[in-house]
Amino acid sequence: MDDPSNLMRINKNPRTIALVSILAGLCLAIQLAPRPPNVEFTSVLTFMVGFMFGSILGMSFGGFVMFVNGFFSPWGFAGLNMPFQMAGMGLVGLAGGVYRGKLGTPSIGRFCVEVSIFGAFLTVIYDLVTNLGVALTAMISGISPNPAIITAFAYGAPFSLIHVSSNIAVFGAVFSPLAKALSQIPWVRDLG
Repeated sequence: MDDPSNLMRINKNPRTIALVSILAGLCLAIQLAPRPPNVEFTSVLTFMVGFMFGSILGMSFGGFVMFVNGFFSPWGFAGLNMPFQMAGMGLVGLAGGVYRGKLGTPSIGRFCVEVSIFGAFLTVIYDLVTNLGVALTAMISGISPNPAIITAFAYGAPFSLIHVSSNIAVFGAVFSPLAKALSQIPWVRDLG
């Protein structure tokens, strides 16, 4: 778990606040840009914030980005699914901090494969959570639970396949160089 004294240093460090704000802006710009459905960089950046700055900041970052995205997404207003999107992305940020705490010193190849597999697992969890949100919305509109859940998961399956596949590639290709670049910033390295 995060060391509370470390979290207090992070919250009071204007450079960290600026960096996290820039990453949030980058996430939102990418989310709002035209792109194929479910091909995104928010998961890897949220995981990165959790990895570099701890689980609490990672969870907050993921929830915030999905909150803003829920209102301005080019795919439309998220509605009742927004809390599920926020919770799912918060879990990704939480996992980044937990992963950092459990990480030994793997080789770069093993690290890339490990992060890719972890990214795929987190994407499946995120998609399960958000598909349950879609099913709940259908249930509220009057569809009985079993058909609502089956329909939500059946309709979401092709999108989940794209999402998991793309995140395997994104986590494998982007995470390691980004972590290395961020860890070269002296004040980020000092935060620990």
